[in-house]
Order: sequence, then C-alpha cells, then structure tokens
Amino acid sequence: MFNVTRRNFVRTISALAASPLLAAASTEAEPRLDIHQHTRYGPKRRSDQELVAHQAYHRVTTTVLQAGEGWMLSELGDNASCTALQADYPDRFVRFACADPAESRALDVLRGNFKRGAIGFGELKFHVAVDSPEMHRVYKLAEEMGVPLLIHFQHETYNTGIERLEGVLKEYPKVNFIAHAQTWWGNISADLNPLMLYPKGSVKPGGLSDRLLADYPNIYGDLAGASGLNAITRDPDFARGFIERHRRKLIWGSDCDCLDGKGTSGSDGFCLAERSLAALSKLVSSHAVFRQITYENGAALLRLNSR
Repeated sequence: MFNVTRRNFVRTISALAASPLLAAASTEAEPRLDIHQHTRYGPKRRSDQELVAHQAYHRVTTTVLQAGEGWMLSELGDNASCTALQADYPDRFVRFACADPAESRALDVLRGNFKRGAIGFGELKFHVAVDSPEMHRVYKLAEEMGVPLLIHFQHETYNTGIERLEGVLKEYPKVNFIAHAQTWWGNISADLNPLMLYPKGSVKPGGLSDRLLADYPNIYGDLAGASGLNAITRDPDFARGFIERHRRKLIWGSDCDCLDGKGTSGSDGFCLAERSLAALSKLVSSHAVFRQITYENGAALLRLNSR
C-alpha cells in the first residue's frame, strides 16, 4: 500500500472509464436517496437551482441536505439555506441541522432546528474528539430527540479518536450514527496508516469500520465523497464481499459539488454522483442490493415513508 493525496486519488480514479449503470440498476420510476448533499457548495458556491438540476440529472428523488456551521460556512451553506431550499421543494429535500459542539449555544441551535423540521444532526465536522464532553452533549440530545447523526471522521482533524468510537456506540445504543469520510473509510483495512487519507491497494480484512458495521446495529456507512468512492474501488474483490456483508448498513450519498451532474467546475474534476453510482452498480450482487443501498436503507433509517 502507498499513500496518495486527494489530488492523486482524483487523477487515478479519473483515468478509469465510468461505465454506464447496469441496465437493471435504475429506472426513472424508482426512488433514489442521496444522504449527503450541501447548499452553496464547491468552488463556485453552487446555486440552489444548480443543485436541484444536479440531483434531477441523477434521478435522485430525495436529497438529505447536510448543513454547515462555524468554519464550514466558508465551503457550504448553513441551516437557514437548507431550510429555505427544503421549503421551496418539500417533496425533494429533507434536512439535517448543524452546530459547532464547542459553542455554548450548540444544543439550542440543534433543538430549535429539530422543532422546525430537521430530521437529524449533521454534518458534524469539527475539531473535537469523538468521545469529548462536547460530543457527548450532542449524542444525548440526539437520543432525546430520536434522530440520527452524520459524523465526518478525519485523523487528527475532525472527530478524532475513531478507535474509541466503539465505546460511544455502546453508550448510546438507541442513537443511530452515520459514519463518513477519510478515516472511517480508510479503516475498512486492518493495516491502515492513519496518515494516509486515501489509501490504495489491497484491503487487509479485519478493519475497524468493517467490524463495527458487523457488531453494532446503530452504525451505518455513508458512501459519499471521494473517500467513499475510494473505499469501493481500491480493491474490487474485497468491496464485493464488503457490500454484500453490509448491504443493510450502507447508504449511498454523493457529496458532489459539481454544478450540473457532469463534473463541471467540481473540485474533484468529475461528478462524484455519476462515478460512485457507476462503481456501485458493478459491485453489487443484484439490483435488489443496489436499491437497498441507494434508497431503502436510508429511507428506513430516516423513516421517510412514515412522515
């Protein structure tokens, strides 16, 4: 295995031809859920209408807007922008709420947004430890409200100490955690060097993320972003078995910031939604599994059909 930067990963994956989806993998009549999108996202700070068109291009019927707060607002939209877009398209968007857990107002922000229609907390991407007192306050509120959380794990940067996540899962068995980003997906392999955010090559079985998905019913994997794409393309043989084992615990998301669903002005140089759907379609054992990951798992977790 060798280390690669995000830029090198993008170059590598861009060289692979994005084959069309399997003929049976999607029809216009089928629902599709994207667990991870943002308003005002990307180098061009994509407009709401561009986001709507991006999602429609990939036949996404329900999009979960992950809000930003604090430092994140330099890259994406806040709770208010997500609320406004959902109000304009209530049948196509739902939203999570975000707050910096280190701020004293965090619980008030999250609680207020829940009362105004947020159905989860995220994206939680802040400079705290996963088992810090600040995050424990958020977990307890999620337990009280009965909502899931989407957490970005990145070594020594965001939600650090992933090796202690198991203790959190044990302490909050009624809270559903949706895990995302480089350090979560790197840990599908037992031999991860944590400094390698986009590791390449064969996966060594027994990784932390693989084990947690198997052992704890309250943890799910968000396949969004370059890290999710890397996880299912670095070792296709491993990925096929991994997807089959966790077919009920994986949720498709894009986290794509391109303008049009075709890669225009995106920071990755291609459309993550297009590339990840194509990769997933080649790895699943059946269309039923594809549908589980691209709709059913997320819809059940978020109780979309009962709202």
